[in-house]
Amino acid sequence: METACPAPVFARKHVAYACATLCCLLWGSSYPAIKNGYELFHIATDDIPSKIVFAGYRFLFAGLVLLLFALAQRKPIARLSGRQFGQLTLLGLTQTSIQYAFFYIGLAFTTGVKGSIMNATGTFFSVLLAHFIYQNDRLSYNKTIGCVLGFIGVMLVNFNHSLADFSFVWQGDGFVVLAAFILSAATLYGKRISQTVDPTVMTGWQLAIGGGALVVGGYLTGGHLAIESTTALAILAYLVFLSSVAFALWSVILKYNRVSMIAPFNFVIPVAGTVLSAIFLGENILEVKYAVALVLVCSGIWWVNKVSKK
Repeated sequence: METACPAPVFARKHVAYACATLCCLLWGSSYPAIKNGYELFHIATDDIPSKIVFAGYRFLFAGLVLLLFALAQRKPIARLSGRQFGQLTLLGLTQTSIQYAFFYIGLAFTTGVKGSIMNATGTFFSVLLAHFIYQNDRLSYNKTIGCVLGFIGVMLVNFNHSLADFSFVWQGDGFVVLAAFILSAATLYGKRISQTVDPTVMTGWQLAIGGGALVVGGYLTGGHLAIESTTALAILAYLVFLSSVAFALWSVILKYNRVSMIAPFNFVIPVAGTVLSAIFLGENILEVKYAVALVLVCSGIWWVNKVSKK
């Protein structure tokens, strides 16, 4: 018999904030992990099918881990109606398959630093979409300022030496932004499903379904994946771990909290992604534009979450 304890626990602000920060730290670490994975698995930049297979195995295994965890907790993972399973399938194909296909391809054609900052657009997409979906989550003056600052910061990283020297690669930067938008929309849909399906079970199924679709699609288009070292296996295992933990926690805290309260913690992703990309990939973060962009993005997210005093 299920207990009602998780509801008040994850509804507490300090618990929700701590979990949201942990999730975003894990997601930020995925940027250097994925790019290192491409190298360790010998996946060429233009080998898109193999990138899809790589992503597919990550999410397929993450989903299976969560479903096994749910079974260990004696949660009914198969007690789903036809409608619920259809919803989980749609969620998996959008939030995992389509979104991560764009993300993995995009990250191959841009740097980890730039990709992590560009991906922060997802925070603002979430705020804007929530305005049209939830009556208690409307766009305010503070949220508008935050969105404007955030988008300015994201645009800034695309300028090189002058305002006339704009660099935006659609297959790289554009795909990362598109992935952020798809994830924001799918996350809101997942919040709705989590009201009737246990968040762990929901996340497990959507990751397994979406990951399985990526694996099949990748192999059908000529992709392959060969584990040739323990380091490569360790990278894949870490990506499986961070996906299962981060997505499960995120689903739980979104179930009990407003989107605009949790989404701003995504500022941790570009910060963590930038620093970790510099450490593990040797990418340059000493350019002034990256520092200014991070300040603008983080300031924007702070404004989004700022409580107005009436």
